Amino acid sequence: MRNVQVIEQFVLDNLNTAVIALDQDLRISYLNHAAENLLDISERRSHSQPVETLLSQASLEKDLKRAQSQQQQFTRRKASININNELVTVDYTVTPVDYSGISVLLEVHPRDRLQRITREASLIAKQETAKILARGMAHEVKNPLGGIRGAAQLLERQLEDSDQKEFTKIIIEEVDRLRDLVDQMLGPIKPPSLKELNIHEVTERVVQLIEAETGGAIQFVRDYDPSIPEIPADRERLIQAILNLVRNAMQAIQQHMPLSDGQIVIQTRVIRQFTIANERCRLVCNISIIDNGPGIPDDLIENIFYPMISGRAEGTGLGLPMAQSIISQHKGLIECESRPGRTCFHVYIPIAQ
Repeated sequence: MRNVQVIEQFVLDNLNTAVIALDQDLRISYLNHAAENLLDISERRSHSQPVETLLSQASLEKDLKRAQSQQQQFTRRKASININNELVTVDYTVTPVDYSGISVLLEVHPRDRLQRITREASLIAKQETAKILARGMAHEVKNPLGGIRGAAQLLERQLEDSDQKEFTKIIIEEVDRLRDLVDQMLGPIKPPSLKELNIHEVTERVVQLIEAETGGAIQFVRDYDPSIPEIPADRERLIQAILNLVRNAMQAIQQHMPLSDGQIVIQTRVIRQFTIANERCRLVCNISIIDNGPGIPDDLIENIFYPMISGRAEGTGLGLPMAQSIISQHKGLIECESRPGRTCFHVYIPIAQ
């Protein structure tokens, strides 16, 4: 009997569908891992809470009560449910049961997740195409730069006029600047050196760097999950990726308001049973960088991870593509959602697969 219970628990905790067990008073008795992720709450903390405090929608409450009174199963498609003050489109099924104090089983399948996987597949395909084009273009640009620099150095040696030498100096400096720009486009060539590290060491280092850069003018809010296990990562590259995202948030704020009015939230969470690039990961570390800046224009947001795309006149458009490249090397993904007053970059890095 014990083996059967262990198997049942294992199956429930590895389902992608959120399963919520409710008692006679429609209070939570059990959540599987998918339900904990969906509701952003642990099973222990949710125990005995009324379901409407976590899942709010009039038709859902009616369906739960109808399932109890009529002893019938009800399914609803494309329902908009308020979860943590955010509307989420889901399919759900309500099933009456009578087992060990459980009165109703609620199965919730977010449709947004299917849309995310479809969007992610398209995003990855676009990024691979952009990466190939950028590398090809970078090599074509880089090859003649050495010749231009060498010619400028030879010319400088033959010139006696210091004013004329100033021109060759400008040529050499600009060639070096272009070479550095091309190297950034190419991104890291060597594979990352993965070692177990605490993700909060990375985020704290990034906060320290940005505070030094801004003189502590911008407000940082830390919303950390201390239970996150160590992740396999290249420390220096991961710092660079997160730094690019946080600096991007800071610069967006700086363009539209005093830095003292800006706020950047850095949030960390563990997500279970998460899919990245059609590969299912048992545990994923989620780092979210949320700012209160102006938001990203709709015509720009689909292309922000392409090289040379920037919302700032002085921007190079390389910070976000470089961050995405580094996270991809860690078999992870960056996603972005934005509206006026709130932009959020979500970084997903596998902890276990």
